[in-house]
Amino acid sequence: MAEETLREKIRGEKKDELRGEIIDVLFALRDAEYRAFMSRLIPNVDPETVIGVRTPALRDLARRLAKRDDIGDFLCDLPHRYFEENQLHAFIISGIKDLDVCLGEVSRFLPFVDNWATCDQMSPKVFGKNRDKLLESIREWIVSPHMYTVRFAVGMLMTHFLDEDFGPEYPEMVARIEPEEYYVKMMVAWYFATALAKQYEAAVPYIEQRRLDRWTHNKAIQKSVESRRIPPERKEYLKSLKY
Repeated sequence: MAEETLREKIRGEKKDELRGEIIDVLFALRDAEYRAFMSRLIPNVDPETVIGVRTPALRDLARRLAKRDDIGDFLCDLPHRYFEENQLHAFIISGIKDLDVCLGEVSRFLPFVDNWATCDQMSPKVFGKNRDKLLESIREWIVSPHMYTVRFAVGMLMTHFLDEDFGPEYPEMVARIEPEEYYVKMMVAWYFATALAKQYEAAVPYIEQRRLDRWTHNKAIQKSVESRRIPPERKEYLKSLKY
C-alpha cells in the first residue's frame, strides 16, 4: 500500500473512532422525554436522528471536545447523521477565538444546517470583535439559495448591527429578501420587530410602505406589539398598519 494511501486509511479510521466515541457519549446522555419534546420543536427533522440530549449537557460536551487536538476531524466530517452532532458542531464553532478560522468554519458548516435550532444557537462570540469582516460574510450568506444560511445571515444582522454599528442599508438588505420558506419569513419578521424596538425611525418606513410580503409584514407587527421594548402609542400605530 502506498504511503499516502496508508495515511488516508489511518486518518479515516481515526475519524470514525472519534465519531463513534462522540455518539456513544451522546446516547449515554439520552433523555427520552426531552427527545419527544425536541422532536416536536423541529418537525422538519427526522425523529430517528434526534437522540434527546439537553442543551446544557451538549454545551458542556462541546467545551470539552473543543480542547481535543483531533476535533478538526469531527468538524470536517460532514454531513452529520444526528441532530445533536449538528448542535455540538454549532457550539464548538461558537467558541472559536480566531475570527478568520471561525468565519471559515461557519461558511463550511452552514450548507449542512437543516433546522432552526442549530441555525439560531450558532452564535460565535468572536463576531462581536471585528464586525467589518463579519459584514463581508453576511453579504455573501444573505443571497444564498440555502434557507438556513439566509436565516443565519439575518440573525447576525439582528444580533450585531442594530445598535452602535447600525446603518440604514442593513434593513434594506433584509427587505430585499423574497422568502418563500417559513423559517426565513419568521426570521425576517423577527428582525424587523427588533429593528422597530431599537431603530424605530429607520425601520418603520418598511412597514408603512409595505415592503414585506403580507404574512411577514403582519408577523413583524404582531411580534412588535408583543414586545416590552416598544411604547404603547407606537404599538397602536403599528397595529393600524396591518393588512
